[in-house]
Amino acid sequence: MHWNSQSLILFCLHTLGLVKMKPDHRIILRFFSFSGLLFISHLLITAPALANTHEYLLDNGLKLIVKQDHRSPVVVTQVWYKAGSIDEVNGVTGVAHVLEHMMFKGTEKVPNGEFSKKIAAAGGRENAFTSYDYTAYYQQLHKRNLPMAMELESDRMRNLILTKEEFSKEIKVVMEERRLRTDDQARSLLYEKMMAMAYQSHPYKSPIIGWMNDLENMRVEDAQDWYNRWYAPNNAVLVVVGDVDPKEVFRLAQKNYGTIEARPLLPISARKPQTEPPQLGTKRITVKAPAELPYLIMGYHVPAVKNVTADWEPYALEILESVLDGHASARLNKTLVRENQIANSAGAGYSAMARGPSIFFLSAVPRAGKTVIDLEQALRSEIEKIIKDGVTQEELARVKAQVIAGHVYQRDSIYSQAMQIGRLESIGLSHRDIDTILEKLKAVTAEQIREVAKKYFNDDSLTVAVLDPQPLEPKRAAKAPSGLRH
Repeated sequence: MHWNSQSLILFCLHTLGLVKMKPDHRIILRFFSFSGLLFISHLLITAPALANTHEYLLDNGLKLIVKQDHRSPVVVTQVWYKAGSIDEVNGVTGVAHVLEHMMFKGTEKVPNGEFSKKIAAAGGRENAFTSYDYTAYYQQLHKRNLPMAMELESDRMRNLILTKEEFSKEIKVVMEERRLRTDDQARSLLYEKMMAMAYQSHPYKSPIIGWMNDLENMRVEDAQDWYNRWYAPNNAVLVVVGDVDPKEVFRLAQKNYGTIEARPLLPISARKPQTEPPQLGTKRITVKAPAELPYLIMGYHVPAVKNVTADWEPYALEILESVLDGHASARLNKTLVRENQIANSAGAGYSAMARGPSIFFLSAVPRAGKTVIDLEQALRSEIEKIIKDGVTQEELARVKAQVIAGHVYQRDSIYSQAMQIGRLESIGLSHRDIDTILEKLKAVTAEQIREVAKKYFNDDSLTVAVLDPQPLEPKRAAKAPSGLRH
């Protein structure tokens, strides 16, 4: 049997009598005792296969984090730039994402298209992604090809060639991506309009892909300015996870990245705080778009983690999210969908890890014969139950086990391990905080869940967005634009 982290969890739970393991590998989950949870999470956190993280700082400011995982001869290498759409200004929204596309257009040494061809020829895979808070590029391939991946990635950190001709082609690709994934997707459009209303001044109000008008008027000089400003070793984190020797990875990093000059820029901690002013009453928006069914989103302003050790509210909110959603016995699914049959589906969403403020989302689709007004009342009722009656110790222990298991499952793949490290480092936290975060989640009490629900789930911080479905148009051929990367 291959002892990945999931197998280890299941074996430990079976040993403790908390699950049944059958020959066909189906699992019947029983109630997780809190003492069992502590034992399991401690065992997994300290497992040797998941340890061995090494951190280096090059003279030019590039941070290198290497994590050994020798279960297979594979390596993931990621470069995270601490710049995302949060750093954009009005008029050039979407430029972070546009540059992500342009990063594959080549250098003098590696012409347009050759980067991806070289990785594919080596049997690897590569891509990139842009978020509100960061932009990242990755390759996953056999460990013998790590030198090639580092050479390619470091080359485009400093030698990218941006031409007007290639930009004019790629900006059309991005605009079509926006049409396909937002303008023609009713729920995505509703979410975009809601975010623009929920945030008054914070950059999170603008979509990562950018407003169409800004894309239509963007120039190659805008992408070049973004590249010159943010793509520097002292604004980047290089994460390497896999079957590697840390000293050899450091040598490769010095060889490929060490000669790139640092640039003057502000670290995340010194950038303008961009504080969102308090909301002073409920905001409501209705969006009309072609769709089969109505859709409701309710969003409450809540905090994200800023001090991993001192904060407790974000961890309580994360546990609350799983009380409401995420598994078959979660409250929203149990009450709104199965018992009362008010909704076809209902869920909750929250991210505790972000450079800016966060929003706690509740969403649902009404069942036939029900309205979005019925849904809103039902969702409010579930929150009131939390505030009034709290959660039971049995429910809390079960949810904690599921939340922490979810965190631990991330360590089952080298890609997920790299993602966890890179994300924390890119929002101003540290990869060393991972175990502290798990401990803080385990320490959440039922009373703390009641407190955050009472404090943050109020109408003054609420934004309500409703999708008013319009007749569906005949479907046009869904053809992905050439060059679409993700």
